[in-house]
Amino acid sequence: MRLVRQNEQFSREGGRGGRGERIGRGGPDGRRGARGRRRRGRLAALAVSTAVVATAIASGCAADGDERGGSGAHGQQPRLGPPAQALREYADALRAKQAARAAAAKRWGLAQTPLAAPPAPAVKPRITTRKGFEVEGQAQLPPVFTTVPTKDKVVFLTIDDGAEKDPAFLRMMRDLKIPYTAFLSDYLVKEDYGYFKRMQKSGVVLNNHTLNHRYLPGLSYEGQRREICGMQDTIQKRYGKRPELFRPPYGNYNRDTLRAAKSCGVKAVPLWASEGFARHMEWREWDKDLHPGDIILTHFRGREDWKGTMPDMVRTVLKTVTAKGYAVARLEDYL
Repeated sequence: MRLVRQNEQFSREGGRGGRGERIGRGGPDGRRGARGRRRRGRLAALAVSTAVVATAIASGCAADGDERGGSGAHGQQPRLGPPAQALREYADALRAKQAARAAAAKRWGLAQTPLAAPPAPAVKPRITTRKGFEVEGQAQLPPVFTTVPTKDKVVFLTIDDGAEKDPAFLRMMRDLKIPYTAFLSDYLVKEDYGYFKRMQKSGVVLNNHTLNHRYLPGLSYEGQRREICGMQDTIQKRYGKRPELFRPPYGNYNRDTLRAAKSCGVKAVPLWASEGFARHMEWREWDKDLHPGDIILTHFRGREDWKGTMPDMVRTVLKTVTAKGYAVARLEDYL
């Protein structure tokens, strides 16, 4: 309550002005004394007014600190100074956002509301290739990793290929405000480029999963380059931005894969630490658990492949993530 202290100081300064009044009482004809009395009256009124303002501000701040808020006349919120009012509006917005997310979670069949991710880190983690995933000359090639180094209790959802184009999935992710990253293959995406355009408009970054989902180590360097660079060109043409992330089909690659990816403008090669399905999770790590910064893989698939829908897959992933105390964050915010 710094403002109250400032007001108190101002009142004391007003009191110091009283020394001038004492000087003014010595006039020979009493006029200075009359002026002094009028001046003392104005200062007394000012002191009372200052005290009232200070009390009102203090009451307003106390009411703002109360989660229920306070009520002014006729049930209105008390009037606050700009800093306190801004804080109240921010808190009200957070409460409204969380309430909307809780309602969406219930609507989409989730017993627990997904946790909100923390703000993006001001300093991005340094990404390096996971031990055992290196190729010769790895230091000059895009890093290959399954987990982003962070202490934040977050994981990252990534979705591959583009076979299933379920409108309910787009609605669910929009309602729940869950970030994710897409890795697309043109032989599936070209059936409906517009579906992924709608996804992009909601803030999803569209990345490279090759033109035709071939087993890349079985191709020559030039063959791999056609698959990777061709998809870079397609995404730039259709969606206006050349991807910086690339995921090789099946997670299989060799040195030529990474060389070709680098020549096409790829900066990093995220793989995955776990995989989500419509009814269960699968794990790469021995402890079958989540860890801060883990990348989760899933696919654009439906009942023909999973005996479940994409919303079913989202529910399975979110139930697991939330129950373990993690939030889903945006991968690109950490790279």
